[in-house]
Amino acid sequence: MLTKQLDAANLLAEGGGRSSAFLQGTELIKMPVAVRSAILVVVAGFAAAAWCWSSAAVADTSASPQRQEIESIIHDYLMQHPDVLIAALRQAEEKLHRDDEAKASQALAEYKKEVFSDPSTPVGGNPQGDVAIVEFFDYRCPYCKQVEPSLESMLKQDPRLRLVYKEFPILGPVSVTAAHAALAAQRQGKYDAFHDAMMEARGNITDDTVYRIAASVGLDVDKLKHDMASPEITRTIKDNMKLADALDIHGTPAFVIGDKVVPGAVDLDTLKSMVSEARKK
Repeated sequence: MLTKQLDAANLLAEGGGRSSAFLQGTELIKMPVAVRSAILVVVAGFAAAAWCWSSAAVADTSASPQRQEIESIIHDYLMQHPDVLIAALRQAEEKLHRDDEAKASQALAEYKKEVFSDPSTPVGGNPQGDVAIVEFFDYRCPYCKQVEPSLESMLKQDPRLRLVYKEFPILGPVSVTAAHAALAAQRQGKYDAFHDAMMEARGNITDDTVYRIAASVGLDVDKLKHDMASPEITRTIKDNMKLADALDIHGTPAFVIGDKVVPGAVDLDTLKSMVSEARKK
C-alpha cells in the first residue's frame, strides 16, 4: 500500500519543475507568510490523504510502531520531494483561477445592466464611450487613491472611454458618510468635483473632513446633508454591495473591464491593455 502511495506522489511531483532545495532548511522560513501558509496547507492535505490511503493497513493502531513508521515515511518523503508540494500548489492555484473566471463571467452575464448601465451610477469620461472601466472603490482606501492618477490619465488619453463609479464603502462609518455625500453631490451637479477632491485628500478622513471638502468644491452643505438621507441613495449603495458580492468582490479597488473582474490596484499599462482587449471584442 505504501509503495502505491509513494508512486502516486512521484507522478504528481513530475509536474513540479523546481529544485527540491526550494523548500529545504531555512528557505521555507524566508518565504512570504501567505506563500508559506499555502504550502503548509498543501503539506497537511497531502499528509492527511496519505494517511487515509494507508489507514486500512494499520487500522486501530494509533499508538503502534507501524503508525510511527508510516508518519516518518510521509515526513521524510515530503522533505526529500518538495516538488510534490509545488505541483499541488500550482494545480490548486490554476483551478481557483479557472473557477473565479467562470464565476465572474456568469455573474457579469447575469448583471450586465447593473454593472455597466445603472442610471443611478455616476459616470465619468465619455458617457457614450465604447468601453467602460467600472471601479468599485472606497474614499478611505489608500490603494484607490494610488490608482486614481492612472484612471485620470486614461480618461484624458482615450476620448472613447467611460468610467463608471461604483461607491463601495466598506472601510467603516466614515466611508459610508463619504459615499452618501458623493451621490448627494451628484444632485447638485458636482459629483466629479467632490470625487476628485476626496481622492486627493490624505491623512485621517472624518465626517468633518467630508463636509469641509464638500464646501470647498462649492456644494450647498445643508442641502447635501438633506439629500444624503434619501432612500434612493441608500438603495444605490445597498445595490452596489449586492452587486459586488455577486461578482465576488470583497476589497477595494476592484475593476470590471469587458468580461474581466480585476481585484486590486493595477498600473496604467495594465489598464490600457485590458481596455484594448475589451475594445477588440
